[in-house]
Amino acid sequence: MKKLLSAFNTRLGLISFIVFFVWAKSMIAYFGVFNLRAVGIAEYAMMIVNPIGFTFTCFALLLFIRRTPLFYIATSVLTVIANVLLYLNVLYYREFTDFITIDTMTGGAGMFQHGFDFGSVPVHIMDWIYWIDLVIIIVLMIAKKIKLDPRPLGVKRAFTAFSFGLAIFSVNFWAGDLLKPQLILRRAQSDKTYVVRYLGLGPWMLTDGYYTHLANTQRKDASKGTLEEIQKYIASDRYLAPNMKMYGIAKNRNVIEIHLESFQQDLIDLKIKGTDGKEHVVTPFLNSIYHSNATYSFSNFFNQVGQGKTSDAETMLETSTFGLPAGSLFAKYGSTQTFQAMPAILNQTEGYSSAVFHGNAGAFYNRINTYKQMGFDNFFDQSFFDNSSENMSPWGIKDKVLFKDSIPLLEQMQQPFYVKYLTVTNHLTYELAASDKDPNFATVDSGDKTVNGYFETAHYLDQSIEEFFTYLKKSGLYDKSIIVLYGDHYGISGSSNKAFAQYIGRDAESFNAFDNTMLQRTPFMVHIPGRTDGRIISTYTGEIDVMPTLEHLLGINTKPYVQFGQDMFATGRQDFVALRNGGFVTPTITLPSLNSHSYYDTQTGLEIEKLSAAQETYVKEIKAKVSTLFSMSDKLNNQNLLRFYTPEGFTPVNAKEYDYSVKSTKKRLAKENEELAARSTSLLSQNKGNSSISDYPTVKK
Repeated sequence: MKKLLSAFNTRLGLISFIVFFVWAKSMIAYFGVFNLRAVGIAEYAMMIVNPIGFTFTCFALLLFIRRTPLFYIATSVLTVIANVLLYLNVLYYREFTDFITIDTMTGGAGMFQHGFDFGSVPVHIMDWIYWIDLVIIIVLMIAKKIKLDPRPLGVKRAFTAFSFGLAIFSVNFWAGDLLKPQLILRRAQSDKTYVVRYLGLGPWMLTDGYYTHLANTQRKDASKGTLEEIQKYIASDRYLAPNMKMYGIAKNRNVIEIHLESFQQDLIDLKIKGTDGKEHVVTPFLNSIYHSNATYSFSNFFNQVGQGKTSDAETMLETSTFGLPAGSLFAKYGSTQTFQAMPAILNQTEGYSSAVFHGNAGAFYNRINTYKQMGFDNFFDQSFFDNSSENMSPWGIKDKVLFKDSIPLLEQMQQPFYVKYLTVTNHLTYELAASDKDPNFATVDSGDKTVNGYFETAHYLDQSIEEFFTYLKKSGLYDKSIIVLYGDHYGISGSSNKAFAQYIGRDAESFNAFDNTMLQRTPFMVHIPGRTDGRIISTYTGEIDVMPTLEHLLGINTKPYVQFGQDMFATGRQDFVALRNGGFVTPTITLPSLNSHSYYDTQTGLEIEKLSAAQETYVKEIKAKVSTLFSMSDKLNNQNLLRFYTPEGFTPVNAKEYDYSVKSTKKRLAKENEELAARSTSLLSQNKGNSSISDYPTVKK
């Protein structure tokens, strides 16, 4: 023990122990949290070795520092940084099954400061192990078992130590590139798991930093020629003329989008046996809308989000372009991006006013700036509502409260309007206050707290939407509107999948990549009061297709715009859904991700042991189409190419014209209604200044 403690009292010894602890904790994360998909002895060996070379090289640089206080301060700072980066990746991977990027962290800083709930972070009871080295060192220093070593190591010995670490890392890098050629140049851009598996988290962060810099350079050096290439691609490969039977059937109606947070298609029509022994329907009202003959429901609608999650879904629905390969477009580019977005198009072609209602803070995902660039007239965020504790969920204003308290604002908006409600209560960690629980609904006892809570918060969301529909009908807005309901992304993932599987007809023990891909389906419903030809449609489609579909229903010509989606009702649709991880789903074959080794029969869910020649050709063609689709969208957004093109009749949005502050917004709405007087089309004006809030059913807060 004395020899061990004496090693701590030397600079090289202290660094060696720190490197050992970083390696040990990396192994815990690699094998206990991250799914690095290693195959064979060589890949497992790479995983075991990769933290050593890079970590030792970084810490060995500190051995060149001669001054004692500076050495120990630098060592402490670097140790904290290494611990924080590792643990943040652990937390992030648990929720998103992905690794943190530069964009995630730079966008994430704003998230943690504005509206991110620390209570929802997936912390585990054994997470103290990731901080054990710091605890040991602090305890030993307090106990004066560690003394500062005043002796510099010397340039020659420091260089030897640095060279030793660099040699290990170099061999590591060479072996990684041997196993996967062009590891950094090609593989890193398609799947960061390769870099982490072969080189480690530190090299991944450096690689991501390089590609982030590259993307910024591309944006600076962008040219109009690239945009013209994209326009030719869309004209020849993506644009579809509308189905004239559906074109304009919702013209001049209000559009109300309801964003079903973390809501999966599997919840529709789902019945569970609760802890009370009775059978319960999780979402009875949404089920009735889904099956209504006034609703066009899509049973094979897939989320196509990446790291930007909810903001990616919004990017697709508002612009018909994909989110970024890494990070959130809202967070990274939203403040300066040129958009030709839904609110601006509706306003300029059909005279729509627009708004977003959201229970979280406006800075979350940089929405407060991005919405201005998109041309939303109003953004009613958390600051517009009563933030009393009884009204709040971990992620903002409770859904029932948001819907009801939005009415005094909604009724002042000029019709037709385009509004979006971003719900938040059905969000990880799926917790409800006792006062919000339905006494007639009992959830399951799955052994997984996340799954149990998911059914409860989904049921709560269902009730909140039913109350809102009741209001719409009583107020008269229902018959003047179309209501669009969509799930933004999956709700259950990772280790909770197996606990969830038993309730959705899947075998927990044989749960595989295909099953996980099918969990990426979310509801998409277009409810048009008065229509009688509504039906459940099995077309394979995704979030990228929503915008042109709605535009055509509203009678808007989409041909002048740069949009990657295809009208869901149009003929000639390409029969694949591109997943952001590079995989795809077609009516016949599913590839869970670009780097998956397995293909599945989409109809049976069975793995295809060997592709036929025809299937090989088909798969190659779809892979190429998916790659091109993402490449074109990424070029457009990374290089901000829409600044080079203004469609005829469209006026570029000037973000400076928008002010979302509470005082100015309320003043503007009141002034607008007053000045328009008899010409005002707001519900408040139509009711001669009498609020419709009394039409709202009693809300249990």
